[in-house]
Amino acid sequence: MLLARALRAAAALRPPPRYPPRRLLSSSSPRALLPPPAAAPPLARSLWQLGGGGWRTALLRPRRGSAGGVSCGCGGLHTEGDKAFAQFLTDEIKEERKIQKHKSLPKVSGGWELEVHGTEAKLVRKIAGEKITVTFNINNSIPPSVDEETQEDQKPDEQEPDLTSTPNFVVEVIKDDTKQTLVLDCHYPEDEVGHEGEEESDIFTIREVSFQPTGESDWKDTNYTLNTDSLDWALYDHLMDFLADRGVDNTFADELIELSTALEHQEYIKFLEDLKSFVKCQ
Repeated sequence: MLLARALRAAAALRPPPRYPPRRLLSSSSPRALLPPPAAAPPLARSLWQLGGGGWRTALLRPRRGSAGGVSCGCGGLHTEGDKAFAQFLTDEIKEERKIQKHKSLPKVSGGWELEVHGTEAKLVRKIAGEKITVTFNINNSIPPSVDEETQEDQKPDEQEPDLTSTPNFVVEVIKDDTKQTLVLDCHYPEDEVGHEGEEESDIFTIREVSFQPTGESDWKDTNYTLNTDSLDWALYDHLMDFLADRGVDNTFADELIELSTALEHQEYIKFLEDLKSFVKCQ
């Protein structure tokens, strides 16, 4: 009895629990735009209200079916930015088609047959028991833009120089009844391309030379590879003459640039068209 009476007395003396007062939001607070929980509207509507605080309302569109929503049946997000992006791409495609020099890919003289697989192209030529293939890829084949000093010296009425594709290319020479293929990795030095009227020189160079097993797509890193940076000049000249005798010379290199540039521009326009369709969700 004494213990129960003491507990009741202690409970009577204990102060009532204190709860923090409910904070009232001022009208300037963004939260003031939210209604009480009992009448909370859908989330999309709340986002529209929050958008009044300076957010990009184009990124806060209501759900499909609500007022102001955009629906094409794909279930994807559509914004005003997407609409402007698609219009920009439409204009860009029109301009690129205006300046497109080749509606079809130009041919390379000398009896070369062209095979194209996306961004990769292969030129094939057969001559006197040999098969010569030249393979290149137009990805990352556009040299960097002109430096800032050149841009500053350019007059406003002058046209910007045309973009030129100068890809690295690989020459493979296969002789009949042999198990090895001579592979020569070539590229265009930046200081040699586009210098017309100067003393004639090779516009491409051989960077590496190796032998690889014939008929195998994967080359072996264990095969010896000759780097031409420290090569005797006489041996290098013979290698260049070896290629020229098989149709890979300056004329071929010039026509390869023209072909690669046309293919790169064609693929660029196709990419813009695919990007436009993706943005518009078509």
